[in-house]
Amino acid sequence: MFGGQVVGQALVAASRTVEGRHPHSLHCYFMLPGDPKVPIIYEVDRIRDGRSFTTRRVVAIQHGQAIFAMSASYHAEEPGFDHQAPMPDVPGPDDLPSEQEVKAELVPLMPEPMRTYYTRERPIEIRPVEIKRYMSRDPMAPQFHVWIRTTGKLPDIPAIHQCVLAYASDMTLLDTSLVPHGRTVFEPTIQPASLDHALWFHRPFRADEWLLYAQDTPSASGARGFSRGLIFKQDGTLVASVAQEGLIRERR
Repeated sequence: MFGGQVVGQALVAASRTVEGRHPHSLHCYFMLPGDPKVPIIYEVDRIRDGRSFTTRRVVAIQHGQAIFAMSASYHAEEPGFDHQAPMPDVPGPDDLPSEQEVKAELVPLMPEPMRTYYTRERPIEIRPVEIKRYMSRDPMAPQFHVWIRTTGKLPDIPAIHQCVLAYASDMTLLDTSLVPHGRTVFEPTIQPASLDHALWFHRPFRADEWLLYAQDTPSASGARGFSRGLIFKQDGTLVASVAQEGLIRERR
């Protein structure tokens, strides 16, 4: 199963036990592969309800075993210091090929695993800035920028937008750790898997409007790749930060 789906669903489960507060951080561990043919049971532990913060722990269970665990923290809104990192200077979504244009012009040039990925129907539209990396095995700078948004309109419920972003935050982050090596997670010789995933929400946003996911990879070693991401609105507002370590084992 796609790890982001389990993250998003776990956040939905936790958020249904909290009123009047929004999540500001979540930390996840993937323990076993998910079975897409079997329902997932999400058990929510109400660890703490404080005056300013609320803490929840969620365990996802299949076949009687824990396959995933997440801790999430919720915070009551309050004023405070405010600063942020600047948004990278990259082409905007309207300056990049749409998914329809990619399918018509670039997909025929892609390797078979990439063609399958780009022709599959997805709930998240993705417009990579460095899309040419999928047509080459040349090593590139250790960064990857993509614009993301949902393919349909979402309700005016902030928690839904946060859960959708949690889902989308796992879509390209692990693949970023292979950019410096000219490889991708779509190659049959690569065994990829998310190991842990952390997400921090900073400011309000809508997941059905374009967001820039600016990712980089400071390190890879021991068959594990570490990647980070900053997520911006089109006006430059930083709305979330992400960090992840994943398995990028080469099959020999």
